[in-house]
Amino acid sequence: MRTGLIAKKMGMTRIYLEDGTHVPVTVLQLEGCQVTGQRTEEKNGYTALQLGSGVRKVKRTNKALRGQFAQANVEPKMKLAEFRVSPENLIEVGAELSAKHFIIGQKVDVTGITIGKGFAGAMKRHNFGGLRATHGVSISHRSHGSTGQCQDPGKVFKGKKMAGHMGAKRRTTQNLEIVRTEEERGLVLIKGAVPGSAGGWVMIKDAVKRPLPADVPLPGALREKTASEKPSDNKPKADAGGFNDAIDLIVLIDGIGPKTEEALKAEGVEKLTQLVALDDDARAALFEKLGVADQAEKQEWVVQAQEMIDGGAPRSKVDQDLVAKILKSQGDA
Repeated sequence: MRTGLIAKKMGMTRIYLEDGTHVPVTVLQLEGCQVTGQRTEEKNGYTALQLGSGVRKVKRTNKALRGQFAQANVEPKMKLAEFRVSPENLIEVGAELSAKHFIIGQKVDVTGITIGKGFAGAMKRHNFGGLRATHGVSISHRSHGSTGQCQDPGKVFKGKKMAGHMGAKRRTTQNLEIVRTEEERGLVLIKGAVPGSAGGWVMIKDAVKRPLPADVPLPGALREKTASEKPSDNKPKADAGGFNDAIDLIVLIDGIGPKTEEALKAEGVEKLTQLVALDDDARAALFEKLGVADQAEKQEWVVQAQEMIDGGAPRSKVDQDLVAKILKSQGDA
């Protein structure tokens, strides 16, 4: 049993085969589908892989998930899902899966949340035929008719097909065919329709009712990082003297005002890189001394500093404008 993939449904289109016939396909895109955790028989009582896909902002991620992603050494993910696997098909944490995980012609099962239709009548929801167009039926042509009995048992049974909320249910479409895969773009093209709306997340798994092809990659197809994606040795570090001295300012952290800035400078912390370079105990003692420990934790001062060191923009719009002015003045000089 292999792991599946988490993909985003982009929409439907059609492609042409060599004989000129066209095939309607659903386009699914992988967005950094990585292994974020392992479940083992010894520790958890079952064997599975936890996968994550998409990108979630750090400030929108709670502490528990941030710790989990940090332990796995992956960036925060928008969607998480578990896939049961056999012990020999476990994949190391942090590995990124490729679209070549499935081969052309293979049958797969796709699970997603169907499009919500809101409240729907019995004809639309359950394909009822409706009442007669005449012979006494005047304004109830689309009603579902009688639902109960007379005196015995005198109730409506649970599960009776009636009007109600339609869609927005977890559904699986089985035995869909893989038509094409594009590893470079992370695309999987599947014949026909799959559950869910455009932009929604779906899970693709090997078909349970069909034998697994002999030439599928085991335990899975991993994506190789390109030269541009590999970490560079020239990337600025927190202790390397600053990523840009002109904007290496402690005041760019959202939540630090002039008064707190002066207090930090008095303690020898004037730059973002200096704040990040402190070890956890020294930083905690500093914040406790200045009486800003709760504020620093709530507003994620250290996380903000690391984001800007890694090339991100300040969270505050005012600080973003300040950085733009500093960089513009450097260019004019």
